[in-house]
Amino acid sequence: MTGPTIGHLRVNGATLRYEVRGHGPLLLLIPGGSGGAASFDGIADELAAEYTVAAYDPRGLSRSPLEDPEAEQSVAEHADDALRIIDLLSPGAPARVFGSSSGAIAALHLLTVRPERLERVVAHEPPVVEVLPDAPDHRALLARVRETLDAQGLMPAMAVFAAGLRKAGDTPGPPAEVLLPPEAAARAERTMADLPYFVGRIVPAFMSYVPDLDRLETLSERLVLAGGQDSRGELPYRPAAFLAERLGTELRHFPGGHTGLTTHPAAFGELLRKALRA
Repeated sequence: MTGPTIGHLRVNGATLRYEVRGHGPLLLLIPGGSGGAASFDGIADELAAEYTVAAYDPRGLSRSPLEDPEAEQSVAEHADDALRIIDLLSPGAPARVFGSSSGAIAALHLLTVRPERLERVVAHEPPVVEVLPDAPDHRALLARVRETLDAQGLMPAMAVFAAGLRKAGDTPGPPAEVLLPPEAAARAERTMADLPYFVGRIVPAFMSYVPDLDRLETLSERLVLAGGQDSRGELPYRPAAFLAERLGTELRHFPGGHTGLTTHPAAFGELLRKALRA
């Protein structure tokens, strides 16, 4: 398959870089804070056999620069960015949307405010921790991350954040040594460059977001909630499980953990195709 067509879309306060592959109804892929549109490289070509697949770098991440690098971020504005891409690429028909992590939060918000533009939404581990019974604990986590970032810098703050995401009683093992192919290595470099913005702006804005549960309940037939097979009990998994129970829907399990999209792309893509058709 030939490479994607690259486009740029001016939105309020930013320029979004997006990629388009394939033909058919529109499927918009919204990434989390890891690698931007390139995080979908392992599944996009296969999905493009059935859909017009669009993926993009969210504002401020990777190759979608902000006009004001210090601008505060909001879920509503990120969701509006997704809507603008849908309106550009599928003006006459609703789209299917897959969102991962913070991208899943943007997808949830878009579903609640513009449901007529969405055929189906698959939300993989949206960390909407405000829905959880222990939400105050997670507010305290975000405060500790902010304090650590200001006092000690990025990597200590990331360590605090990562510890807060693990399930109770879990301890990290030594990091595995992985030899990345050139494309993945370049994506990893962009991800590292994005970390200060992600931890300082995206994490606090998105993890304090409160979804409209009553509205989602009325739209539950269009929503598929998903979690990682290997991330049960971890913080990003728990809101997906909570929402599925609250809305009376099935929680679908995808291979791997929170980053199963990257670690198990073939199996992840196949399950995503099934979820989009359901």
